Amino acid sequence: MNNTTTQKKKVLVVGAGGLLGIAATEKFLSAGWEVIGVDLRKPELPSGRSVEFLPVDLRDKDAARAGFEPLTDVTHIAYAAIYEKPELVSGWSSKDQIETNNAMLHNVVEPIVRKASNFQHISILQGTKVYGVHLHPIPIPARERDARKDHDNFFFDHEDYVRDMGARHGFSYTALRPQLVTGPTPGALNVIPAIGAYAAIRREKGEPFSFPGGPSFVWESADAGLVADVMVWAAESPQAANQAFNITNGDVFEWRSVWPALAETLGVQTGADIPMSVAAYLKNNADLWTQIVAKYNLRSRNLRELVGHGDQHADFAFAYGAPAGPRAFVSAIKLRQAGFTKTIDTEQAFRKALQSLIDRNLLPPAAK
Repeated sequence: MNNTTTQKKKVLVVGAGGLLGIAATEKFLSAGWEVIGVDLRKPELPSGRSVEFLPVDLRDKDAARAGFEPLTDVTHIAYAAIYEKPELVSGWSSKDQIETNNAMLHNVVEPIVRKASNFQHISILQGTKVYGVHLHPIPIPARERDARKDHDNFFFDHEDYVRDMGARHGFSYTALRPQLVTGPTPGALNVIPAIGAYAAIRREKGEPFSFPGGPSFVWESADAGLVADVMVWAAESPQAANQAFNITNGDVFEWRSVWPALAETLGVQTGADIPMSVAAYLKNNADLWTQIVAKYNLRSRNLRELVGHGDQHADFAFAYGAPAGPRAFVSAIKLRQAGFTKTIDTEQAFRKALQSLIDRNLLPPAAK
């Protein structure tokens, strides 16, 4: 008979070096779980803690089987891995992107359910693309029951797969749908490092920290730490079993309204709007970033390692070159009514993430 009070809880955080993977690793460690992090490169945790690490290329079925079959005592998976194409937004509709992401999930789950006798739960990450936000207007607010299958997307395939595998092998799943995830992680799908690098280059050139986007619009965000809190909650909550949940911080924001707060944290001066592609601006000023790294003795990172896909995502998130911003609001009522009620102020979340990058010497210090 299982004694649930003494039963070991061991979570496999897959994609442990990404924005949500690092956040999940930190939160599960803080909650007292045993954690194994899976990624191609060992993640660096902002807390400085170490974690058991397993380097596996999830696209290699044989390597995944060899890596995961020995993990017979894993009880949970927090799946935060994603494969993105170099051309980010157009890649979201790519058949190759869908097939690769599907294979990666299968290559993790199948060895685990084959060998781990007490496997109980997996969380998968989706997002508002399940509602088609990148293709067309969505219901306002989008509710979990509104997910549309009028377009190809691996998020649908992932949910169908874990639902079917759970029914066959006796584990539950939770599908998480956060809106615009941000946090303190470099080299990921995260607009925060791109904003920081853009600000540093503007300051170095004597240019104002001008908002570079398009039309004004109101949006929502989800801090990576908050999403990770939901993952820890969902791992053991009966209310989360075999459910999908939208996740937001709990408030709304408009970029131009939070811009002065970001400027204050970064120690830069705002200016009039200057619409421009952040991705193009950073690419054109990559040599200057190298000088900034030397000037402020920043930890050695080239610009691409710092911003990842965040520059392309910033252009999308700021509605640069678009006739209007995304009309994307989701209801988080289902999550609240299921028992998860934590919220976070979006402006504070942005500032905290930027300050973390400054404190870890990845962005230059704020001007005195």
